[in-house]
Amino acid sequence: MLVLVLVISELRFDWMEQTLGSFLVSTNATRPESGAIWEIGKQTRTAHQAIEKIVTDRRSSYREAESATSFKQIAATIQPEEWLLVPPDLFRKLYLELPPEVSKEIIPSFELLELINNREWERTYFEKDGDGLNIYMLDKDNRVLKRLPISPDLLYMMAYSDVAFGERLENFPIFESRIYPGKLFFHVLKNVMPEVRDGVIRRPEHLLRVPGNIVRVGISDEAISGFIQIGFEIDSGAQQMVILLRGHEWAVWRMRSLLESEKQP
Repeated sequence: MLVLVLVISELRFDWMEQTLGSFLVSTNATRPESGAIWEIGKQTRTAHQAIEKIVTDRRSSYREAESATSFKQIAATIQPEEWLLVPPDLFRKLYLELPPEVSKEIIPSFELLELINNREWERTYFEKDGDGLNIYMLDKDNRVLKRLPISPDLLYMMAYSDVAFGERLENFPIFESRIYPGKLFFHVLKNVMPEVRDGVIRRPEHLLRVPGNIVRVGISDEAISGFIQIGFEIDSGAQQMVILLRGHEWAVWRMRSLLESEKQP
């Protein structure tokens, strides 16, 4: 009879489920988190905590990032395990100052335009990643809209793009064993097809702005994004410097082949 009463009351009032539910709620904090659902939740909380740490931990370098003049400066400023905040407007400015062949490797222009016009992008964080960088574009809720990895090679191209240095070509390992007399370089350049000449020196105005004579030319052996670095060592009388430009890969390889054949006795 007692069993019958218990069964009827359970069917009518669900008291067993309610009691069990209350017990599970009261012991929830002490039970181990396991299983796929728990693991997904744990990863989500961990990621959110990491982003929250980025947002709250701005450190002194945040002030420096506001006045950054190049990605190179940001890479030099940021320390391991440190995050730098860069406002979207400043990111756009620095991005537009990069050569097209470099900027498109960070993020294609149309993708950046889409991010801007969606009006979700609120802040940008830079993170040191070995010899490279990670860039995180976040919305107002700190969700990652885009992660942009910057390789050491890409940072190198940012650092050495169309810039004069008080150096000699020997100080650049990329030109080792590939340094040619200036007279020989321009003699060969004069005799190639116009499209090759234009592909080798795409921006001759950079060389015209610098006083002095080009005494030697170095050609890198590495191609990045279809371009090869060329170094022009200039003697102005008062000092020596190197101007670094980028030429189209196919044109530079053709030029180098002709230079090597001219060097043969």
